Amino acid sequence: MPRIEMTITTPGGDAPATLHVPDGAGPWPGVVFYVDAGGVRPAMHDMAAHLASLGYAVLLPDVYHRHGEWASFDMGTAFTDEAERGRMMGMLGSLDPDLVIADAEAWVGALLDRPEVSGSRVGVTGYCMGGVLALRTAGTQPERVAAAASFHGGNLATDDPASVHRLAGRIRATVFVAGAADDRSFPDEQKQRLDAALTEAGVTYTMETYPAAHGFAVPDSPAHDDRAEQRHWEALDRLFGGALHG
Repeated sequence: MPRIEMTITTPGGDAPATLHVPDGAGPWPGVVFYVDAGGVRPAMHDMAAHLASLGYAVLLPDVYHRHGEWASFDMGTAFTDEAERGRMMGMLGSLDPDLVIADAEAWVGALLDRPEVSGSRVGVTGYCMGGVLALRTAGTQPERVAAAASFHGGNLATDDPASVHRLAGRIRATVFVAGAADDRSFPDEQKQRLDAALTEAGVTYTMETYPAAHGFAVPDSPAHDDRAEQRHWEALDRLFGGALHG
């Protein structure tokens, strides 16, 4: 799939990004693709390219751009190497909600401005921490986000006053949430809390639990699961096919 290098101006400075598009003339519906805690790396580019092959213009931004030219993570050892785990958790922890909201506006605006992108609304999808980013984008860009997905997203409905489930009343997108059966970051009580928030807000949504572990959709994750990954692609194509086409 063709890949276009971009620089997006955000309130926190210029951010690198790539736009992955299908072969052909276009334009296509746009999607913002949010990475997991490991950030942009070859596996994320491969996933964005695969989504593009399904008929979407996919923006892959560097959500860690405020850290400059940071060294990429090896996900095979990132959680077992104490120093690398600490570095990754520090970078993840730097993404406070206000920064995420500011960047989300920049990502969506830059995507909609591209000639390769059709329509006035986009989709968003995210993995692990990216699930939180996707739902926060839907809740703070309600007029511009038509569909939002979270796959093995963690901490989606916590006691934190800034927890993303508290934005449910602002979401106008169709939402899809796929949790993992084995995931301490999204236990049953959070699933129930998110379910209640989305229901009360009248959001059109689907929530499922895949029989897999946290990280199931990402090819370089130690918990990657082939069947769960394929199931996630099918769900994502149904979601975006219904919300972004026509």
